[in-house]
Amino acid sequence: MEFRENATVVVVHGAWADGSSWNAVILPLERKGLRVVAAPIPLTSLGDDVAAVKRTLARTNGPIVLAGHAYAGAVIGAVDEERVKALVYIAALAPDEGETVAQVFYRDERHPKSPQLAPDADGFIWMPEEGFGNAFAHHATAEQIALSAAVQRPITLKCIQQPVPKPAWKSKPSWFLIAEEDRMINPKTQHFMAERMRATVRSTQADHTPMYTAADVVIDLILEAAGETVSR
Repeated sequence: MEFRENATVVVVHGAWADGSSWNAVILPLERKGLRVVAAPIPLTSLGDDVAAVKRTLARTNGPIVLAGHAYAGAVIGAVDEERVKALVYIAALAPDEGETVAQVFYRDERHPKSPQLAPDADGFIWMPEEGFGNAFAHHATAEQIALSAAVQRPITLKCIQQPVPKPAWKSKPSWFLIAEEDRMINPKTQHFMAERMRATVRSTQADHTPMYTAADVVIDLILEAAGETVSR
């Protein structure tokens, strides 16, 4: 498959992570002929994170496939950019207009091993270290879990309490990978959001971080979206 000139996949990390969470995905996509850029977001407010993604998009030329993991689903949905031709949600949150991230995150019951999350005195929410092995990436290798804990970046209350604008998935083609063994975002919630979006849905028996534990499935889904929207 050949892609249009300057076709780019922009990947966006979620809470408690950084761009390295996409390491296993980036080079395989580039070997297929796509340029890939990981957008760094500050996790300081939903508005700040959307602005950071827009700055990354401004550094690209040509059509874009925009992919987000977990919290970043809310971010990519709030990006209004004509060059974005497809949205890809990886075990992600997809609030509708006027909803908050917290509302969809807590929509269904929590897994017994999901971490207890609360803001610190500065309003930042950190993942307890044991949360990485218990829920964030419980199918990952010990090395992946240790690295995830070492590079974690906290998220603020402003990210999850700000209502989202009209999401782009209402007007752009969307793909959604449901992680059926997710202990952070209830798979039932993922099914609800994906069906509400009328997304093209795929599912896998993965944990909350399929980029670590089901990278081939993530790559295939992004390639599917790119093939239908930015191929020649």
